[in-house]
Amino acid sequence: MPDTLADAVAAIAAEVGQMALARGAGQYQRWEKVPGHPVCDVDLAADALLRERLSALDPEAGWLSEESVDSAERLMCVRTWVVDPIDGTRDFLRGRPGWAVSIALVEGGRAVLGVLDAPARGESWRAEAGRGATLNGVGLRCSARTTLPGARVPVDALPKADADLVPVFKPNSIALRIAMVAAGEADLLASLRWGMEWDIAAAALIAEEAGAAVSDARGRPLRFNSTRGELFGVVAAAPGIHAAAIERLGGRAAAAEAR
Repeated sequence: MPDTLADAVAAIAAEVGQMALARGAGQYQRWEKVPGHPVCDVDLAADALLRERLSALDPEAGWLSEESVDSAERLMCVRTWVVDPIDGTRDFLRGRPGWAVSIALVEGGRAVLGVLDAPARGESWRAEAGRGATLNGVGLRCSARTTLPGARVPVDALPKADADLVPVFKPNSIALRIAMVAAGEADLLASLRWGMEWDIAAAALIAEEAGAAVSDARGRPLRFNSTRGELFGVVAAAPGIHAAAIERLGGRAAAAEAR
């Protein structure tokens, strides 16, 4: 039996990750929820299994998931599971390893537990508020970088305005890209668009517990289990460059938020 709630959640994430990995090696159906947003029946199977297992673990917690119909009832719950059954579906569909099962437990607007399971990469990430973050049981610490030029960023390509930054490998999962900051494999991750809480919640806690500074795209604290389940971007960075990144991106972020 798991010793702690974090152990139990990590075991559930691993079970679902292995199920998805096995299903991904065979035949499955895929379609687009809306143009440019692919989904497959493995996403739905993973969502159903996660809901069954996590609801049994904490029957009183609310539920917010990419693959479930939302309900306002979660807003009345003390705790809420914020889940992306397969974050990085495009990589999953292409047979690439850059996807993960993402689970966060949110209380009072803050993530108190976060787990990522990336079975194709052999990675289990976890964090508990105030207790640090680990990758496969080894403690994590973000980079100590203090200058923005030269910072490593997981992107496909950089705009000319950021030519002084260094692109590094980018998994499709934004949760894994944030986790790269936690592990010191990247110095900065920035998204300047509206997104959903389930993409961010677990990884944001992992990064914070590894010492990184994490905010929305305008530098504001992240709050989860909001009415619409949305937030405006995310900036996760080594603490020594977070303010400089927010300053550089401020104009672009303001324009994007106003759209």
